[in-house]
Amino acid sequence: MKKVVQLGCLFCFSILYSQDFNQDQRIWLAYNGFFKVSTHWSYQVEAQFRMDNELQQSQQNLFRVGVLYNVSYSKHLAAGYALVNTYSNSVDDYFNENRLWEQFQYNTKWHNDKNTMLHRFRLEQRWVEQLALVDDDIKNIATNYQNRLRYLYRNLFHLYDFKSAEEELYVVLQNEIFFTLGNNTINTNFIDQNRFLVGFGLNFKNTTRFEVGYLNHYVTSSTTKDMMYHTISFLVLQNLIF
Repeated sequence: MKKVVQLGCLFCFSILYSQDFNQDQRIWLAYNGFFKVSTHWSYQVEAQFRMDNELQQSQQNLFRVGVLYNVSYSKHLAAGYALVNTYSNSVDDYFNENRLWEQFQYNTKWHNDKNTMLHRFRLEQRWVEQLALVDDDIKNIATNYQNRLRYLYRNLFHLYDFKSAEEELYVVLQNEIFFTLGNNTINTNFIDQNRFLVGFGLNFKNTTRFEVGYLNHYVTSSTTKDMMYHTISFLVLQNLIF
């Protein structure tokens, strides 16, 4: 029953906006690596490639780096930088975004330490280019600034052990909601977007995870119709000790 209640609560976020919206399909490919270099310090390297449903057009590329401080086994602080390139249909080109981010993450185990629950709070400072056609040339006419808060809830439900407890099959259930902070011209809505994901994962020796799932990605807009993207997500996640 607990799992059903959690699933229902998270799915409510994904249908938070019942108004008219456009829909499309996407495929996301992602790698996220965490490299521990001491008892308390780790580095993060992340790359995401967000494609159309035929893998022909890159809609967005994201590259993120960060430094993590492990306060304890369950509590982590992190900060870093991200570069995001997003395709604009209106000008047939990519605009850049430079982003700083800071976060706090809390992990906990439950159900005989087989399941993992994660809460992540992330602040972002975003500088986003605004492109336009000027005299038949594509130019950056402005750089808009936005503060944003993201809350991620993620749960891993253990299903089956293979050779050992360090090699398992599990279910992924997560939701992330984005809040706009303050006044800005990027998105005037308080709820910027919501991402609900359900899928399966393989854990290999607690160092590498392979996950595939369905991502319902709802994006609000202050100028056009909202968008709902039905996305197939592929993720490789590594935790390595150097």
